[in-house]
Amino acid sequence: MTGADAAARRSAPKSLVLAGGRLPGEALPVDLHLDGGVVRAVAPAGSLPPAPGARRLELAGRWVVPGLWDRHVHLSQWAMVSRRLDLGDVGSAAEAVALVAASVTGGDDEIVGFGYRDGLWPDAPTIDALDAVSGDVPVVLVSADLHSCWVNRTAARRHGLAEAAGESGVLREDDCFRLVRELDDLPDDVLDAWVDEASRAAAARGVVGVVDLEMRWNRDDWARRAANGADALRVRFGVYTRDLDRAEAEGLRTGDEVAGTGGLVRVGPYKVITDGSLNTRTAWCVDPYPGLGPDEHPYGLVNVPYDELVPHLRRADRIGLAPAVHAIGDRANERALDALEAVRHGGWHGRASIEHAQLLRRDDLARFAALGIVASVQPEHAMDDRDVADVYWAGRTDRAFMLRDLAAAGVDLALGSDAPVAPLDPWIAIAAAVGRSRAGREPWHPEQSLDARAALDASTDGVGAEVREGMVADLAVVEHDPLAASVDDLRGMPVALTLLGGRATHDAL
Repeated sequence: MTGADAAARRSAPKSLVLAGGRLPGEALPVDLHLDGGVVRAVAPAGSLPPAPGARRLELAGRWVVPGLWDRHVHLSQWAMVSRRLDLGDVGSAAEAVALVAASVTGGDDEIVGFGYRDGLWPDAPTIDALDAVSGDVPVVLVSADLHSCWVNRTAARRHGLAEAAGESGVLREDDCFRLVRELDDLPDDVLDAWVDEASRAAAARGVVGVVDLEMRWNRDDWARRAANGADALRVRFGVYTRDLDRAEAEGLRTGDEVAGTGGLVRVGPYKVITDGSLNTRTAWCVDPYPGLGPDEHPYGLVNVPYDELVPHLRRADRIGLAPAVHAIGDRANERALDALEAVRHGGWHGRASIEHAQLLRRDDLARFAALGIVASVQPEHAMDDRDVADVYWAGRTDRAFMLRDLAAAGVDLALGSDAPVAPLDPWIAIAAAVGRSRAGREPWHPEQSLDARAALDASTDGVGAEVREGMVADLAVVEHDPLAASVDDLRGMPVALTLLGGRATHDAL
């Protein structure tokens, strides 16, 4: 597809009337008139004056909601997951090794698996165990949280990480990130096709936009994709520390449109990862992890210490990039807030976020609100991590995933998935936020649940849970009232139609 063809496909659609729909929490049907990519009118059904030339689409009582955003994804990683060995259900190192053994063939260039969670495994990963079943075939197993990899010796040598891999074969944090970036090194046309497939699957779940925090130079990736016709999602892409020189040279500023993308691609935040994760036992905490000795980072790991973080944030602010600071442990969140406060007092006026904010000191809730920091949270992580948290954060889980307390303190929430850590599906995040349960289990700390309206509101891009005249026609049409649906119905919410600026990106009607 040429650039002109792509631009034509993204052009504002003709006039459209969505007839006989309902708004969340409302019983009476309404008609919506969309024109030029904007909601021009919302009125009781049958009361709108004729719209000459408008296409009419009968909604038959379905519910119309603002289009949904996932505010934290790694889209290339998510697109690659289905092509990798699935380790999501393994319950031990021995089970993982058995899956690898069953996958090895004589013609493998490299076996890449994804999704293991070893926090509660009864046995420990070792490099010898992988070597015993893989021979000379490189094996890289990536954890579900993307903060550790388990490799055999052949893979460790191939990627220049033999010393770091040691006898366990487990790489954590920066060593893992380096390896994951190398695994991303695919031909552009292959990766772009996979990303487009993943983007259209997201649109089928009512998603109109994502914040893509892939550890790549995302600007060129998304400019190329848009030029080649990618038009399923709005995208804001992140910039990492190693690319700040390039971002400054190219004049990238948060919120700016990337030329030639029809307004679909914009510059997102400056992303910096200050600590690790719970499942890898590297989230930086006030209290030590039980069972870890002094040589095993008992308090977690600091990826970017305070005296480096502040200059990074100041530089990003100077060149116009809003900060998005990864912090999971309570100590990491405390120090991230310290750093953001220091930069703000030096002149920072941009909107910052802390990504994850999983374990917090109660005193820091008010600091989030006072500084205007967005808590970018992933409710499904609480469902994945509840058992690990009960072990490694024992006695502190009343301070974990504090969604309701953050909201009550006046903190703006932004819901996401961190895909591929959790599925790129905002309805899963909404269900987890509302129900704090999955698969029939008792709710985990239900006192921290959100009501459905707050969860829906936090799943849009600041437009709230209401469809209003004058808003951009980024909309989704769903089969259940999201404010009255059960948690199970929320999790599997059928989506009939997704509109991006009034243009259908998914149509099951």
